[in-house]
Amino acid sequence: MARADSAGAAPDTTDAPDATAQVLARAAVNAMEAVGGYAAGVYLRSPTTGLLLMAVFTGLPLQLFRPWWRMQVNRPYPVAEAYRSGQAVLLHDAESAMSRFPQLMAGLPFPFASLYEPVTAGTERFGVLVVLREATPGIPVGTADRERLRRAAERLAADLVALAAAGAPVLWQGDPVSGPAPPPEAGAEGARRAADRLAQAVLSLDRQGRIGYVNTAAEHLLGIGGPQLQGRLLWEALPWLGHPAYEDHFRAGFMSGEPVHFAARRGRHAPAQWLSVDLYPSVDGVTLTLGTSAKPAYAPASRAGRDADAATATSPAADTDVDADAELHASADEASALYRPVALAIALTEAVTARQVSAVVTEELLPAFGGRQLAIYLLDERHLYLAWETGFPLGFLNRFDGVSLDVRLPGVETLTTGRAMFFESMQHLAAAYPGIPLDADVGARAFLPLIASGRPVGSCILGFDAPRGFSPEERTALTALAGLIAQALARARRYDSEAALARGLQSALLPHRLPVREHVATVGRYLPGTQGMDVGGDWYDVVETGTGLLALVIGDVQGHGVAAAATMGQLRSAVRAFALSGSTPQQVVSGTNQLLIDLDPGQFASCCYMLLDPESGSVMAARAGHPQPLLRHPDGRTEVLDLAGGVVLGIDPEASYPVTELRLTTGSVLALYTDGLVEKPGTDIDVGVERLRKALAAARPAPLTEAADRLISEAGNTADRPDDIALLLASRTD
Repeated sequence: MARADSAGAAPDTTDAPDATAQVLARAAVNAMEAVGGYAAGVYLRSPTTGLLLMAVFTGLPLQLFRPWWRMQVNRPYPVAEAYRSGQAVLLHDAESAMSRFPQLMAGLPFPFASLYEPVTAGTERFGVLVVLREATPGIPVGTADRERLRRAAERLAADLVALAAAGAPVLWQGDPVSGPAPPPEAGAEGARRAADRLAQAVLSLDRQGRIGYVNTAAEHLLGIGGPQLQGRLLWEALPWLGHPAYEDHFRAGFMSGEPVHFAARRGRHAPAQWLSVDLYPSVDGVTLTLGTSAKPAYAPASRAGRDADAATATSPAADTDVDADAELHASADEASALYRPVALAIALTEAVTARQVSAVVTEELLPAFGGRQLAIYLLDERHLYLAWETGFPLGFLNRFDGVSLDVRLPGVETLTTGRAMFFESMQHLAAAYPGIPLDADVGARAFLPLIASGRPVGSCILGFDAPRGFSPEERTALTALAGLIAQALARARRYDSEAALARGLQSALLPHRLPVREHVATVGRYLPGTQGMDVGGDWYDVVETGTGLLALVIGDVQGHGVAAAATMGQLRSAVRAFALSGSTPQQVVSGTNQLLIDLDPGQFASCCYMLLDPESGSVMAARAGHPQPLLRHPDGRTEVLDLAGGVVLGIDPEASYPVTELRLTTGSVLALYTDGLVEKPGTDIDVGVERLRKALAAARPAPLTEAADRLISEAGNTADRPDDIALLLASRTD
């Protein structure tokens, strides 16, 4: 695929497969025009599992969006959410974006609207169509625009299906390419003459940052003729404006539509010239003006003046000789030092387990500092154990797993001393620790102590492929970030302990085997959720009553965690006790409802209780706010039962639970389930019930274990499953 060159020039599609690039570019432009946007793009799947790549982008300068060229599908960004859920994400203003995706707004804190539509065909997920447009505060995206965007995505999906059938690639590799744009507008002759009379330098930019008109004052100030500037990217023609310290200003101007003013330094060495830069954006372009300016009061002080390791303070005379590029890097470092802790902190609040914390550090911290290797060790009884690694040679770190705090190693000493350690080359590391095994001959390493509230948690190792220095700003930022990571890991370890307790409690409470009876086969399945506590209050049971009947029970306690599992255990015990005493279904459910109200755990539960006679197949059923069971007849016809019912348990002490009678014929299958099997975020539950009904109709009734595995297999293969699932099947046999 085509790549953008390092100077920031707009990449073209000459290196990309023409058909794919043209289809994507056309779709982006059509979608942008359809909903009145000023920029649009397409993310596609990449050969790397779980990674989306920006493939095409038009309407704004590509280089300003480099941090978002790559998008992991499990990250809390709207592109990833639209891809994961298969549902559109429509953010009409900054407030709506901040409430749902704070990490997006931490990096792009400007007033704009963004629309994300998944590009799918059947079960095939290609990527996401994105449109940026002006914000409409308080006014959600209208139905007409929603439909236009959806149709644009459907057309793109159809085109990609056709391309795939023809053998063209529909996976993206490399950097994005710019979509089509009209030639830069040189302006009318009258406007040209008026602008040429100005003493202020004026340049006209299109929405992708290419220079169009250049007035005479700009030619004189820059020392470059207009013909040499026109048609070129601003940052290619004037590379001193392409410094990272200024990127946020340009993003604000191009995205918010508001004027932006800042000072920029032209020239690499003193005496360099400070220029005032003003951006005046509109929907069809940006006017940029330049003016001579004294060094601004807010310009960054020299790096030497801030370096705590400097022997003496820098004199004013020495300050005039400071390299301008160093000052700009310092400015960029200061901005990064502010942004990185905020972005990482937001991401860490969403990480629950130690593994999730480590994944966030890998995805957020490493790219921000250009790192390639990461290792996290956790402390346990005065030994450090490897909890996470990426980028190191396979097996290299095993020799350090379980090392005592008495061993002289940088990963140990950074924790015991509480001091971060930075080695600008592998030679420096080897000199400080003679004989230490090294995984590479070239590179740099940072060792960070993980200490939370004064308590040691572990240590973190960051690796870099090339030698590099660590500025005071970077050292401060990394040390602060290590504290955030330590707090998240400490919280995750407490969570892991509670989760282990809850899993053990739930495992002990669920039946390990179901009773075997003539004329009836029963099979149960349970799947924990993949989000949050990882355990919940779903349960199933089969109870042999004293009267020879068989009680089939399924229930769902609200919430997750130890409390939900404990409440589930109490309810399951109560139902078993009522069933064994020979109570009727109405008495069982009413008695369990009263028990939950008396316990007052602050939770409620749904339940379905069925009393089956294995000999005759007659069934008496009572339901308390639970999803309706399914019944598959011997001929394959499958229906959703319509059982009378009452409110969920734990709400109303006067609630009544009527009983419904039905018959289970030989060869029929009864399916009881919890809502986790049929509910998906953003989708009506009736759609999930219908999907389950069709799956049961298509399943072979015998052996029943295969039918159960088939019904639960789709949910089991879903990585993003917010709720746990219980399933109980019962079949009449000869």
